[in-house]
Amino acid sequence: MILQGKRTWVFDKPPVIIAAGTVVGPDEGEGPLAADFDLVHPDLEMGQPTWEKSEKLLMEQAADIALQHAKLTKDRLNFFVGGDLMNQIISTTFAARTVGAPYIGVFGACSTSMETLAVASLMIGTGAAEFAMAGTCSHNCTAEKQFRYPTEYGSQKPPTAQYTVTGAGASIVARAGDGPVVTAATIGKIMDLGIKDPFNMGSAMAPAAVDTIQGHFQDTGREPGYYDLIVTGDLAGVGHPLASEMLKRNGVPMEQTKFQDCGLMIYDVEKQKVQAGGSGCACSAVVAYGHLLKRIRKGELRRVLVVATGALLSPLSYQQGESIPCVAHAVAIESSHPGYQGGVTA
Repeated sequence: MILQGKRTWVFDKPPVIIAAGTVVGPDEGEGPLAADFDLVHPDLEMGQPTWEKSEKLLMEQAADIALQHAKLTKDRLNFFVGGDLMNQIISTTFAARTVGAPYIGVFGACSTSMETLAVASLMIGTGAAEFAMAGTCSHNCTAEKQFRYPTEYGSQKPPTAQYTVTGAGASIVARAGDGPVVTAATIGKIMDLGIKDPFNMGSAMAPAAVDTIQGHFQDTGREPGYYDLIVTGDLAGVGHPLASEMLKRNGVPMEQTKFQDCGLMIYDVEKQKVQAGGSGCACSAVVAYGHLLKRIRKGELRRVLVVATGALLSPLSYQQGESIPCVAHAVAIESSHPGYQGGVTA
């Protein structure tokens, strides 16, 4: 593994994503990607007494499914890297009690899916681990209660607001095995253009996505055409067009079919009541670990860049009138079929 450019890790022996697990709630189960998820819950409670315990359950189930798919026992895991949106990242921290592996908690808000995958891949790429799990989760009702208003309050939301995905995604990264590989990871910088509206996260996060995408291309020497698909995490209907326009102005035009957004993919925004589209830690996690990995395995996609975006506000910072700092982390996931290794066709 080498540092290429200012902030991109390029893996000469790409870590392998040998397995993944995805669990979602009822709204995600009614969306266009429902068939790509391992488990769909019919309700938001999931038999738990609180929303927070429901979210913890999602993470535990996604981790268990990933281990089952990898045919790996918990004691074989060297590390579990996880995080979520809750104060003190309690959902993944409490789930880590069940997973039982040495735990590293991280917080990147909705960018956590790729942040954890980047860190887990770094561990594998440097020989610091043989097996590492990356995971994250979110729940619509826990996020609403913490960052906006409790669901029971029934407050109306503007069209720019996004709908937090209920779900969890976990992947297991290894030194060797069968599966897509991580060829590079670009770590994002904090971007803050002064937006203070928590109901307009897409606009706040778009500059971070643009900065990381451009940084990835600058560091690696790659161009948009290198990838079959580039997806942002959860810019949704407001932020994604903004990011497209900003990239175009900066001389990085993106084809519409090649540049998509997980927050627009997971729901049918025309039929489902999700405002501008999806958000939350689970948004890019379940789309990447469910839908995209399956397409790579089927040979429908060969090279994908997932750029997870996160708004790093808290209820306290919002109440103090702070603007919203944002970040985006990008991970390049590629096919590992014979004759195609490390992003280079043999």
